[in-house]
Amino acid sequence: MPKPLIYTLAVLAALTLLPLAYLALVRSTDSPLPRIQVVFDMDSQPRYGAQTTNDFFADGLSARVQVPGTVAFGEAGGDEAYQTGKRDTTWVTRLPVAITAPLLERGRERFNIICSSCHGLLGDGNSLVHERARGLGEGTWSPPTDLTSAATIDRADGELFDFITNGVRKMPAYGPQVPVADRWAIVAYIRALQRRATGTLKDVPEDQRSNLR
Repeated sequence: MPKPLIYTLAVLAALTLLPLAYLALVRSTDSPLPRIQVVFDMDSQPRYGAQTTNDFFADGLSARVQVPGTVAFGEAGGDEAYQTGKRDTTWVTRLPVAITAPLLERGRERFNIICSSCHGLLGDGNSLVHERARGLGEGTWSPPTDLTSAATIDRADGELFDFITNGVRKMPAYGPQVPVADRWAIVAYIRALQRRATGTLKDVPEDQRSNLR
């Protein structure tokens, strides 16, 4: 066999080992780059963004509204006031659940996770999201409601519950994501934030005032 042919075959044989060597290398090292996908399956799909239109549906909305009369799993039962924040057509003025320390702690936890990104940890609307949107100055941002304002304080507990459930203005509905019990816990914690913002020394029992800083 001619030597040039032997050299050529040797080079080709060596080249066939390069892909295997590369695979062994990438499997044994870390990389900040995303992996190469040959079959995408369901990893990357076309989708509609929030508050966008979709001509496929008659109402033009991309997000579909909940079918009337449906009840989320685990939320069946309870009276109308507890489930909707209303009794007949009147807003519930007081929470239909007992206000306890565990309830307020649960409300604080859920509020900080779900609500504080827009309304701020103190509920006054001063949040990082608000500061960022205001800094961009695009003119389309609606400032989040100050939950400690007099207007919000004067609203019934059931109305605040309804805002969380069904949304208001640009605030989306959190009813499909937040269980009923957690929505009432959030309302209770909002009331606590309001007391913090408007409270005075007279609201603190005399035997505990010495503990204030």
